[in-house]
Amino acid sequence: MTTTSTLTLGGLLGALIILYANLRPWWVGGREMKQLSSFAKGFGAAACAAACPGGALGWAHARTGTVANGSGERIGESATGTSQAAGLTSGQLAGLSATGAVIVVLCVFAVALAWKTAGKADKRRIVGGAYVGSALCLTAGVAGMLAWLPGALNGAGDAVVAAAQGAGIL
Repeated sequence: MTTTSTLTLGGLLGALIILYANLRPWWVGGREMKQLSSFAKGFGAAACAAACPGGALGWAHARTGTVANGSGERIGESATGTSQAAGLTSGQLAGLSATGAVIVVLCVFAVALAWKTAGKADKRRIVGGAYVGSALCLTAGVAGMLAWLPGALNGAGDAVVAAAQGAGIL
């Protein structure tokens, strides 16, 4: 199977459609943050996975770009008659260490458990958030805005390792 690290206009279109579908009920409703919590869980897990340079999570992140590009290009071309295959400037979250990877796995595992216990609508929102987060993290803009994330994950992982090793306790 092929993967990509570049999002096209079609992939962006697909991600923006799903983003709008999740933000609109919040906007026209009471604008309570709990309305966005399921979507945010998925987005956060995808952002953590986007920091992975490889492995199953890194592969899933890159594969999401391929799926987003294909479906979004078909939607855009069938709706407008113009090609949506032009690529966007790509971005990447880099610098994840082994200790940060521990935190990534814990975050993704926590979201997977939340998905398992969620209702049908919240399951769709979690998956939608993961799809949008993974697709948008392929762009230079979103990857640039989240450039702090690998360092934060590494710092949290370092703190967990230090606590497990008893550093600073005695």
